[in-house]
Amino acid sequence: MFLEFLYPLVRYFTPFNVIQYLTVRGAYAALTTLLICFIFGPHIIEALKKFKIGQAVRDDGPATHLEKGGTPTMGGLFIIFSTLIAVILWQDWGNGMVWLTLGALLSFGLLGFIDDFLKVTRHNSKGLPVWAKLCGQSVIALAITLILYFCRGEEITVLYVPFFKNPVIDMGGLWIPFAVLLLVGESNAVNFSDGLDGLAAGLLLLVFVFLAILTYISGRVDYSAYLGIPYIPEAGELTVFCLAIVGACIGFLWFNAHPAEIFMGDVGSLSLGGVIATISLIIKKEILILIIGGVFVLEVASVIIQVVSYKLRRKRVFKMAPLHHHFELSGWAETQVVIRFWILGGLFAIIALSTLKIQ
Repeated sequence: MFLEFLYPLVRYFTPFNVIQYLTVRGAYAALTTLLICFIFGPHIIEALKKFKIGQAVRDDGPATHLEKGGTPTMGGLFIIFSTLIAVILWQDWGNGMVWLTLGALLSFGLLGFIDDFLKVTRHNSKGLPVWAKLCGQSVIALAITLILYFCRGEEITVLYVPFFKNPVIDMGGLWIPFAVLLLVGESNAVNFSDGLDGLAAGLLLLVFVFLAILTYISGRVDYSAYLGIPYIPEAGELTVFCLAIVGACIGFLWFNAHPAEIFMGDVGSLSLGGVIATISLIIKKEILILIIGGVFVLEVASVIIQVVSYKLRRKRVFKMAPLHHHFELSGWAETQVVIRFWILGGLFAIIALSTLKIQ
């Protein structure tokens, strides 16, 4: 909104010239979401408590989690609502990739909201059936994939691999199922990681900071040429979107830090996982995102390994899946698990950053 209405007035008031810069709008988008979370957060938490929108805790998990039962959930609404406001205020409304990414945020968020709502109304930790959730995710993922496939041209189907400057292969039509799998997988990976106070929010903060860097350099001809990465004209505007989510994650983490006053819920984890995958598809970092979000990959991999091992061998590899629960049951305190996973997430981000030049 500010870009459309204030920037044309630069002829009358020259300071409005700063509105055109992505870094300025990104910084203020982050500040906007942060302040919205700070101002409205306590009121939202009180309202959720009033209407008894509380989390149902698994009775087969760590015993220390039982005391968390009834803690308000659906805190992902903080992030979605504040990001929506920031997009309206600070984004370029003419950028199609912004609207596609916002659509991914809202669509996956709606699916997560339905899942959370069913958990709350049924007073247990089971919401949508697994098949129904996967079907919903697949439909949303297919819609996003087809929009990219038909709107972005032939370059969308080429696959880039870290440490290689040029695309490795043109996947053609096979890119569609590949992209759908990435969207569904990343959405679930973040969802599995949302199990401890502050864990998912802190990891998401790291990922979106890195995505802000990637979208910025991918949207500039000079930087992308220097680093040997594909130039994506519309990607730069997503920097503002990513920084808006960074501010929202910081604001949410204020209330989600141990002991958590509110949980993110599926409305937050599914939506943000979907956004991560959507942005990675737009900027052609489908493989690199698996390194950036390495902790998310480890979490979902631990679930897959646990299920397959039990089905085939009737034995469990981990004391409990996802992986963060295994370490809790191994004697780590909850805060130790969270901070150490944050450190691991930072390490993955550094490794991913190094790949931009080593190719």
